[in-house]
Amino acid sequence: MAAPKKRKIASECRRFQTRWEIEYFFKEINGKCVCLICNEDVAVMKEYNVRQQKTKQMAAMSAIANHDKNATTASYEVAKLIAQHGKPFSDGDFIKQCLMKVTDIMCPEKVQDFNNVSLSRNTVVRRIEDLSANLKLQLRDKACAFDFYLIACDESTDAIFEAVSEAAEKMGLKWDKLCGVTTDGAPAMTGERKGMASMVCAKVKESGGEAVRMHCIIHQEALCAKTVQLGRGLYHREFRAFLSDVDAEYRDVLYHSDVRWLSRGSVLQRFYSLRSEIDQFLKEKGRPLHELSDPLWLADLAFLVDLTHHLNTLNKNLQGKEQLVPHLYAHMKAFCVKLRLFETQLRSFNAAHFPALSEIKSAFPKADISAKKEKYVSVIASLVTEFNQRFQDFSVIEKQIKLFSTPFLVDAEEVEESLQLELIEMQFDDSLKSQHQLLSLPDFYQSLDNAKFPLMRRHAKRMMSLFGSTYICEQTFSLLNQNKSRLRTRMTDSHLCEVLRVSTTKLSPDMSAILQSKGQLTHRKGGQNSSAPLSMLPE
Repeated sequence: MAAPKKRKIASECRRFQTRWEIEYFFKEINGKCVCLICNEDVAVMKEYNVRQQKTKQMAAMSAIANHDKNATTASYEVAKLIAQHGKPFSDGDFIKQCLMKVTDIMCPEKVQDFNNVSLSRNTVVRRIEDLSANLKLQLRDKACAFDFYLIACDESTDAIFEAVSEAAEKMGLKWDKLCGVTTDGAPAMTGERKGMASMVCAKVKESGGEAVRMHCIIHQEALCAKTVQLGRGLYHREFRAFLSDVDAEYRDVLYHSDVRWLSRGSVLQRFYSLRSEIDQFLKEKGRPLHELSDPLWLADLAFLVDLTHHLNTLNKNLQGKEQLVPHLYAHMKAFCVKLRLFETQLRSFNAAHFPALSEIKSAFPKADISAKKEKYVSVIASLVTEFNQRFQDFSVIEKQIKLFSTPFLVDAEEVEESLQLELIEMQFDDSLKSQHQLLSLPDFYQSLDNAKFPLMRRHAKRMMSLFGSTYICEQTFSLLNQNKSRLRTRMTDSHLCEVLRVSTTKLSPDMSAILQSKGQLTHRKGGQNSSAPLSMLPE
């Protein structure tokens, strides 16, 4: 039997090929084929073995890169939460300690993975800066495509026309696309010649557009409520003395401003609910308050409690994000109708919608509480007058509001001529009527065929762009006060701006774009981290 032939290295091309240096990152060193990435050599100098070694290295590097990417992404997400919740940047270190403690107990094999998540104060600051820059870039890109936009300003911002102009220019906003400006009604905002709103509208007109000026509907409602002067003189002095006597933390009912009735109504309701306990306490202290036993005084208090409750309900209905102007205006008109109902019923001293007043009537059947009805009717009448005199800016666009909110009930002859034909076409489409009943207004107009109803869609976009209130400004100021406190004196104005942008936006940061711009994909060499752009990694 013939002996088997021996395999020859030369015949199998088991020699180092120069091209392997470029293709596989291998080099011949002292007669061995050594990987330049991991410093390991292959046992047999074959291209198959070299290729396999490279594949293993790439898989390992990809896994490491994914771990680093995940750790960096996690760092950004935690920084975003810190900004959104108004927490100090240094809380990142505390969060890291909590993560490590939980990981050490629950999954100790993952300790190193969690340890790679950087949450130091400086890192959190940089992460928030990156998130803010990305969001600003997204907003600027979207702003270029706006059909309409509106500006909301509050006097507290110290906003001037130059500042508004600068902000519009930075974001690439076109003046002819500005459809309105909503303010808190302060003279500095609404002056005919030098008011910020007037100057903005003039600028829009110069650019070929048209903008409406609107006074915040919530602020106007609160100004109407100020006409009710029944309560403060009734019990303010006595209640202040009571708080002082019991050594309360606050010596008075703290009114943030004259137009914020929500807290005032809550104080009234609490005082009324605890009137018996307060009366007993003061008597035990030898400081009796005789008004707490006077049915006529209690009737005034109860009436004020009920009235502020109605005003507070309206105020709450007017607050919130994404409130469309038609909805706000509908709440206001409904409340005016309620006031007229209250006025009519109180003339016969019917307190059906004043439960606290009804309670006092029942508690003191012999007291001549009905003698107060003229006073109460007068208060309601003054409110009716005040509400009728205000909201003129909403009355000016009432026809446009009706066309937007109830297009199937509007007479085509009463709308702009450019919209008449499309409106008639819409009104005789039964399927559109059904959609209008089932869908929200934004969804309904978005479902309209743009080729068939381009002008009606454009009108809807304009109406949906209007702010009926400066609620968004108030909310931002609350976040500002939450972040800029005496306990966070190291926060700069630029960092405050970045935190507010991250915490108020509805946009989501583009993490992939952020990581790519920062070159955050890394690989490890020799057991240590070393950064390398993705384009530099071997293929």
